[in-house]
Amino acid sequence: MLGRIIGAPLLAAALALGLAGCSTLKLAYNNLPEISYWWLDGYLDFESSQTPRVRDELDRLMAWHRRNELPQWIALLQKAQALAPADSTPAQACELGEAIRARLLVLADEAESAGAELALTLTPGQLDHLQQKYARQNAEYRSDWLNKSREAQQTKRYEQWLDRSEDFYGRLDDAQKKALRQMVSESVFSASLFDAERKRRQAVVLDGLRKLTAVPDAPPSEARRFFHAYVRTVAEPPPGRWREQQQALWEEGCRNFARLHNMTTPAQREQAVRRLRAYESDLRELSTQSP
Repeated sequence: MLGRIIGAPLLAAALALGLAGCSTLKLAYNNLPEISYWWLDGYLDFESSQTPRVRDELDRLMAWHRRNELPQWIALLQKAQALAPADSTPAQACELGEAIRARLLVLADEAESAGAELALTLTPGQLDHLQQKYARQNAEYRSDWLNKSREAQQTKRYEQWLDRSEDFYGRLDDAQKKALRQMVSESVFSASLFDAERKRRQAVVLDGLRKLTAVPDAPPSEARRFFHAYVRTVAEPPPGRWREQQQALWEEGCRNFARLHNMTTPAQREQAVRRLRAYESDLRELSTQSP
């Protein structure tokens, strides 16, 4: 729904199936429609006439995801379990990453029609609210990243990566932590490039929604085309500095994942398999529950 605006919490939830702690995964998934509604309301400040439709569409999307997508995620987890005990290669890491990206695009496509219909009901006041929300987010990003030195940025990225890695493998030893720090220090990540790209996307969304809502009785097909094109350019940007940055970060991520995994001990890999198996068990249970 509404491309990145409305699809974001659901896309994030799908990603979280591989990252969330087992104790919270089922609870978060079952409450996702409610969580998503309030998240979206923070962006668009829904009117009372819009709320029932938004809630119905979130429930429908959730039921569709439970029925059609959870089996796909279970299969991915099984594949990851089979790979975890052995050394990895960047190509294997990228293959799993591409499979995840494909699932997210399928989810975005499923949300497209409802998002287009909702977009045509948005008011100028709601679009002003969205613009203000973006401005607050940009200020937070500037404070969290752009106003920090490169060393502070690297420390923050290292701590985030360390937390995720230890959640998955268990405690890392000094050599593994040192390797993580080196990978972060050598990263091509640019906070300023990311900031420029997110602002460009925000401008595209605001401009597109204002044009759509300015036309009386605009057909939903027009809105669908806009959202479809937007999601595809996010997934595969046009040639330029951001596309080069995104591709470099993708390849770097695959290399770094394989490098760290290949440094793990048999006990850490067993921990990873247990975590993946627990995720699979949770998803199997979720897939059999009624919406």
